[in-house]
Formats: sequence, structure tokens, C-alpha cells
Amino acid sequence: MAFFEHFGKYTLFLISLFKRPERQKVFFKQTIHEMNSIGVGSFGIVSLISIFTGAVSTIQIGVQLISSLVPEYILGRIVRDSNILEFSPTITSLVLAGKVGSNIASEIGTMKVTEQVDALEIMGVNSANYLVLPKIIAGLATIPLLVIYSMALSIFGGSLSGVASDLISVDNYIKGLRTDFLAFSVTFALIKATTFAFLITSISAYHGYRTEGGALEVGQSSTKAVVYSAVGVIIFDYILSEILLSV
Repeated sequence: MAFFEHFGKYTLFLISLFKRPERQKVFFKQTIHEMNSIGVGSFGIVSLISIFTGAVSTIQIGVQLISSLVPEYILGRIVRDSNILEFSPTITSLVLAGKVGSNIASEIGTMKVTEQVDALEIMGVNSANYLVLPKIIAGLATIPLLVIYSMALSIFGGSLSGVASDLISVDNYIKGLRTDFLAFSVTFALIKATTFAFLITSISAYHGYRTEGGALEVGQSSTKAVVYSAVGVIIFDYILSEILLSV
């Protein structure tokens, strides 16, 4: 029953975002600020994770594929598909659930317990629209771009580790990247990234907005935001894969 209670409150929370919208100039300024915080602020960690994910996947897959019966270029194809379809969108989103999700929940939670949210409501401002909607829109705009960047960097990292470990030559790696490429793979990854972006930002904001008490409760809300965002990412990873890839 607790699940349905929270799901109902979460739905009502999302509906409240669109009531009494703020002026476009203020809303646009807030959105740009959040895009800088979510997108640019996550650039470094995404870069580090992506290049090592590509490097590790190349080595692990390459070691298992060493055989005179398997063409060398197949390694490039498998690394390409595994990073585009799964590693880049999912691992990047899980990392952002920790970084971005905890930041959103703690920021809004702190404002809630220090009564800054109440002050906005007293002034006639829709606090949910003013504080939360720019974060969601910024996440929807920047997280898919980070995933695209992650795809390119993970494939590049795979080539570096493949050549360095003498598993595959550059020419064969590039040949594998070009073999049987499906544009829908990128489309599928972006659908996942957009869905994950919405889940991370909205779930984190919901838990931050429901914070009551003091510093201890802010920490608890931040933890809940990360956990439930990560669970949402994993569940919808399966759902989207089942719907879009099993046809």
C-alpha cells in the first residue's frame, strides 16, 4: 500500500509543477543555471567513467573472443553495440543518479526544512514550478547529450585499450565499428537516456520536496532519492529493452 500512496503523491507532485507557471524570463534563467549545474558539472565524472568502461569492456570481451575461428574485427562490433545499447546510457545514468539526484534532493530538502519553500509560497510563487521544473527540463536536455558523449568516449577508450593490449589493430577495430551498424541503436539509447533523465530529476526532486525536520532528514531524503532513482533506472532499462528490442 505504501507504494501506491507514494505513487499517487508523486503523480500529484508532477501535476503541481504546471500550475501557476513563472514568468518566462525567470524560468529560462533558472533552466540555464540548472543545465550548467547538471550538464557541465557532470562532464568530468562522465568522461572518466566512459573511457574506462570502454577500455574494460574491450579487454574482457577480447580475451573471450581470442580464437582463429572468430574474425578480429568482431570485437569492435561487440564493443560498439554493448556500449551504445547498454553501458553508456545505463551506467552513465546510474552515476548521475548518485551525483545529480543527491544534489537535487539535498538542495530542495534544505530549502524545505529552512522554510525557504514556505516563503516562496507565501509570496505567491509556485515553488514546485520555480524550483523543480527547470531541473527536470535541464536534465532532459543535458543527460541525453552526456550519453552521446559517453558513447563516443567509451568507443574511443575501447580502441586505446584494444591496441595497447594487442588484442586488435586500429583498422580492424574501425572495420568492426562499421559492420552492420543500426541507426536505431542510437535512437534506442537516446530514448533510454531521456527516460532516465526524467526519472532521476523528478524522483529526486519529489523526495527533496517532501523533506520535513532537520539536517538528518535532509540526508535521509538524499539517500532515498539516489536509491529510488537507481531502482527506477534499472526497472525501466528492462521495460524499454523488452518493448523496443524484443519486437
